[in-house]
Amino acid sequence: MPPARDLRRRIPQVAKLLERPALREAIAAFGRASVDASLAASLSELRRVAEAGDEPAFDAALQAIEGRVVSASRSAASPSLRRVINATGVIVHTNLGRAPLSEAVAARVADVAASYTNLEFNLESGGRGDREAHSETRLRAITGAEASVVVNNNAAAVLLAVNTFAEGREVIVSRGELVEIGGSFRIPEILRKGGAQLREVGTTNRTRIADYAKAIGPATGLILRVHPSNFRIVGFTESAHLAELVALGRERGVRVVEDLGSGLLDRLAPPLDGEATLAQSLAAGVDVVTASGDKLLGGPQAGLLAGREDAVAALRRNPLYRALRVDKMTIAALDAVLALHQAGRAADLPVPRMLATPAEELRARAESWRSALAPRVQGVALRVEAVASAAGGGAAPDTALPSFALFVASSKLSPDSLAERLRSADVPIIARIADDALILDPRTVLPGQDETLVETLILILASGALS
Repeated sequence: MPPARDLRRRIPQVAKLLERPALREAIAAFGRASVDASLAASLSELRRVAEAGDEPAFDAALQAIEGRVVSASRSAASPSLRRVINATGVIVHTNLGRAPLSEAVAARVADVAASYTNLEFNLESGGRGDREAHSETRLRAITGAEASVVVNNNAAAVLLAVNTFAEGREVIVSRGELVEIGGSFRIPEILRKGGAQLREVGTTNRTRIADYAKAIGPATGLILRVHPSNFRIVGFTESAHLAELVALGRERGVRVVEDLGSGLLDRLAPPLDGEATLAQSLAAGVDVVTASGDKLLGGPQAGLLAGREDAVAALRRNPLYRALRVDKMTIAALDAVLALHQAGRAADLPVPRMLATPAEELRARAESWRSALAPRVQGVALRVEAVASAAGGGAAPDTALPSFALFVASSKLSPDSLAERLRSADVPIIARIADDALILDPRTVLPGQDETLVETLILILASGALS
């Protein structure tokens, strides 16, 4: 074997490599910076092999260097945010972008994104318009709210409410509602960033209206009721009714805000009928209710605040509102989604449709996958079994949605290896693993994605059988 220094002498000069036709084409397609970075990484690996003195490996790496640089440059130039197939059965999957939009809603967003719009322009008068006029008119009509405002997510909505009504003052929250939501954001921290002081009342499992009444004093700025999000307390529990909190707030002159979280507009069928709607919260008399646009509402990421005219006017006057408000694309998506709810066509949206899909329909879909796969793969056990899907996004965490899924067990590929290969596909497929099998739940696989899912599985399972 030649000494390592002899192999290092064979490493081509960067300038000569960049003159090769394949790399010149890569520079034209992906940019000089991308190719330079990819080439530097490939040469670094080539030097490592050279120093190890492995001539066969060095020859192979040297021969492949152009292809590796082009491939790496292409990957670097490609968008990192990609479309994936969600086969986990978790509908509002935070890690996968929460609520997908329908194609019609997405087309509406694309339409306004590619053009100037009347975002803050009044077409009738020719003067300055109001950006809140577009989607918020529908939100008020659907919920019965006197006024509303939209910010970029529900955490921002809670932050804005706390800062507006209780900056420098106390916010009363039940100990059982001091939750941590996605990304390690905790209610106490949001209150602190809003400039308020937390006043805990009650115990973890029991908080009575008397606990709130006793805590109210000159420093009280707000009573905040928080949706339990991702957990439930069961057993010996007690909590104050929302109507009681509203009555107490009115009696003592303290604002009452409910963080409803889920963004539900229409009552759901069992087993999800326990989730409250925005209209129910408003009917109880809260000053403001906050909610997410991208959970059970099925729209874009947004924070909705709806309630009494004077309370919402105060929110809108807060300078923080301008920092938290949404752009024209979010407004367009929210307006299109709310229009479907208003027309009684919520089932046209992916999230409401997934929530309502009967288990037997899902069984038939999973069976069709099994039937398509069975004759084309070898050494693979395929079975369809009952499973539980989930609403996700912090909504109804203790409620399982009956479903059926395809279980895939390969004699050549472990479930983890199969899941990894699915994630590396041209259109990545995200599944879950249990009982020594890969599980694909059709509840969250969008219409039109079945063929891609099946063909990807065939390709991976067939290659696994040959490896």
